[in-house]
Amino acid sequence: MGKLSPTGVKAAKRPGRLGDGDGLFLIVGTSGAKSWVCRVQKHGRRRDIGLGSASKVSLALARERAREVRSWVERGLDPVFEKRKAGGIPTFREAALKVHAANRKTWRNEKHEAQWLRTLELFAFPTLGNIRVSEITGPMVRNVLAEIWLSKPETARRVRQRIGAVLDWAFSAGYRETETPMRSISKGLPRQPKQSGHFEAMPYSQVPAFLQRLQERESFSRLALEFAILTAARSGEVRGAAWSEIDLKGGTWTIPAARMKANREHAVPLSAPALKVLERCAELRTADEILVFPGSRPKQPMSDMTLTKLLRDMKLTCTAHGFRSSFRDWASEETETQGEVAEASLAHAIKDKTEAAYRRGNLYQKRRALMDLWGTYCSAS
Repeated sequence: MGKLSPTGVKAAKRPGRLGDGDGLFLIVGTSGAKSWVCRVQKHGRRRDIGLGSASKVSLALARERAREVRSWVERGLDPVFEKRKAGGIPTFREAALKVHAANRKTWRNEKHEAQWLRTLELFAFPTLGNIRVSEITGPMVRNVLAEIWLSKPETARRVRQRIGAVLDWAFSAGYRETETPMRSISKGLPRQPKQSGHFEAMPYSQVPAFLQRLQERESFSRLALEFAILTAARSGEVRGAAWSEIDLKGGTWTIPAARMKANREHAVPLSAPALKVLERCAELRTADEILVFPGSRPKQPMSDMTLTKLLRDMKLTCTAHGFRSSFRDWASEETETQGEVAEASLAHAIKDKTEAAYRRGNLYQKRRALMDLWGTYCSAS
């Protein structure tokens, strides 16, 4: 027979914990809200398992749930996992959608957000999508990855990370009894071929002649590539450039933190050749266009393959991103610019926190001088 009664539960007002016996407690909060918990202990570990609000769970039902929890513990089962199981364990697809939604505010951009789910739709959902997360084993994950591990190594690594994120969420939410051994799964796969990890770059000595060839073309893709070279900016930063970010009079392009890889606002000094590109874009601009380099679809940036296609049409194997390396090599070999100025011009994050704190300035005036020199060099005939 318990110590509490339905009348006593209803009358309880003072904040605190009222015991009914056998680990069942009524918790009265400072706001007056009441809830049930069952305290259990196994192998010296004490846990409080929530049983619901007293406004919805009667004393009789709370006692019944407490007996069930104690039974689970005696049988060596995890009460949290068993509660989740009784309430319905999500499939891998359902869990992935929950993880995707929970991280919506953390995505770097819409493209990354879409890619995260798209890779799972293509490579994980066909096999794992309808399986409950509690039933997914290491070999299942390994078999999914094995299909693309050698043929699509970079994609496979991303799929591995994203499957791991979903199953980690499932474990932390109580839907899995154990964590997934992602490290062991990776060891069970063949060694991927090594890649240099670098984008193919054009030797900086060839850049001026290349720009002359490029200027023979008339298109937004040509203007975007030329602007990317002259500013040493990333392709995505250039393709997403908006007129609201451009200060033609001040000769500055301010990229907001949301569009930067390091999530920090970056001010790009614009040389005379770079401003000339913008002036041509302004001449071609339609009345309501917000993008500096619009794509083929209204109010949409050009795709990430546009600049690559332009280079391939010109029979070149280098990449748009590789011109950042061309700029860096030129700055090191042809100028007396300090390395930190060149790195700041590329908007590279400073990994050492002490050094980053010491160097809080963005070296803007020194970067402007460097970009002016680069613009002059690129424009030489």
